[in-house]
Amino acid sequence: MTRLPQPLRYLSDVAPGKVALWCYLIWYLVAVVSHFDPAPQIWLSSLGISVIVGIALLLSVESKLDTRPNHWQTFRLFLMPFCVSSFSALIKGQGYFLILPPQPIEIATSLALCAAFVLFVYGLKRTQRGART
Repeated sequence: MTRLPQPLRYLSDVAPGKVALWCYLIWYLVAVVSHFDPAPQIWLSSLGISVIVGIALLLSVESKLDTRPNHWQTFRLFLMPFCVSSFSALIKGQGYFLILPPQPIEIATSLALCAAFVLFVYGLKRTQRGART
């Protein structure tokens, strides 16, 4: 059996909930690329919100102070508020309906990239499952 590089090994074992989180990130990145604004105020405000909400989220999930923190979980707890606040600032006045952009090409791009990612992960899982038997 061939040993996969670490990123592919991670993806071959990733839980369905985390696949959904990766799709959220893909959706966010398509919006950022489509509506990027270099104004520092957007990114600094998002960073500030990320710190405040991230600390609150971290406190809400900590069960014991003496346990070793999960660094990826901590990263996600700070990344999510950053993404939400910057997404909100970037799409303001762009004609979005909830999280859906008015341009069909942007929706199609987001959905196609998410579908490609899900199929890639599914293919990795099948390959690894077949290699283990």
